[in-house]
Amino acid sequence: MKRIYWRPQKVSRIELGLIAALSAILLVAVERLVVVEEQPWHAEKLAAAQLARRAFDQLRAERERLGLEVDPTTDPTGSGLIGLAMSDVTTNTGHLAAKQTSINPNFAAVIVHYLKRAGVEAGDPVAVGLSGSFPALNVAVYAAIETIGARALPVSSVSASQWGANDPRFMWLDMERLLLERQVFRIRSIAASRGGIEDRALGIGREGRQHLDLVIERNGVPALKPKDYAQSVESRMAAYEAAADGRVIKAYVNVGGGTTSVGTRLGKQMFQPGLNRAPPPGLRGMDSVMSRFSQTGVPVIHLVKIGALAARFGLPLQPTELPRAGEGEVFAKKAPNRWLAAAGVLTIFGLLYGFIRRDFGLRILRGLGRKGDAAPERMV
Repeated sequence: MKRIYWRPQKVSRIELGLIAALSAILLVAVERLVVVEEQPWHAEKLAAAQLARRAFDQLRAERERLGLEVDPTTDPTGSGLIGLAMSDVTTNTGHLAAKQTSINPNFAAVIVHYLKRAGVEAGDPVAVGLSGSFPALNVAVYAAIETIGARALPVSSVSASQWGANDPRFMWLDMERLLLERQVFRIRSIAASRGGIEDRALGIGREGRQHLDLVIERNGVPALKPKDYAQSVESRMAAYEAAADGRVIKAYVNVGGGTTSVGTRLGKQMFQPGLNRAPPPGLRGMDSVMSRFSQTGVPVIHLVKIGALAARFGLPLQPTELPRAGEGEVFAKKAPNRWLAAAGVLTIFGLLYGFIRRDFGLRILRGLGRKGDAAPERMV
């Protein structure tokens, strides 16, 4: 019967079994004995997270001073950054889990990561579209831009979805002004709109719209009052251009799913969470702030689908305690020990090579021996 495979003749099954066992042990060792690799821009990420945490603390203290109750069932971390289920200035339904997950100062490190990958450096103008729906992410954006030393150009939407900054007594622009006065940040909005549908808060009652106008006025921010969707996009782009003062805008950061910023439902599906370096296929003909920046080559950082972003960077979903600055894979990741893996592979190949070489040597010696044993030639 012909053999259909070859193995060294003089390597016993015990030896082969030992090599197999050693291979399995090395594999388990490589998987278990991991190393922790510090991620790029670690120092800036940590500084941004610490700054965001400081801002969180200031906002929580102000909420207590104002006598605004914190509901532990909806805001288990006690941050004071989870709003109401409904109010006169609420635009639409909100995803409570996403709002709870956003209460994490380490999102500032995530934004540093994306800004750096987009090529943003100190002094660069960065256009920002903020939503009252995610005040914690707004804070994280400010902390990241401040840490890098870039120049933020924010346009804020005042209204908010459920569980956002939708308490008429303490809305996003109020928070922004407080953090400016407390010298946590040096950033303030260059303009603000009512937000909601077409930036005109369509669907909100008359009293709610009046209150939104009052919030913009009491915080001293220039108001955008577009007549329709197209004018809303134009007015935002004009505000960014004027604030950039002739300098090239290096990135656009969007928080939430505001229609004017992101676009219609189709636009919201096209842009991916995180960094978008180029416009997605099929974007042509769809107008929004994000699409305009993207089509002119400006990188877009899209902060939506917060649960997916958190999972991508090892941040907890719906934390019950406020995470400490510096936690998460955005700072350091576990990785296989490459040196151990290389040593293991070399060891296994060395053993196999040694056994095979020994087997070839023995076969050659046997061949020589057989020639030596051959009958001598007859002498003439």
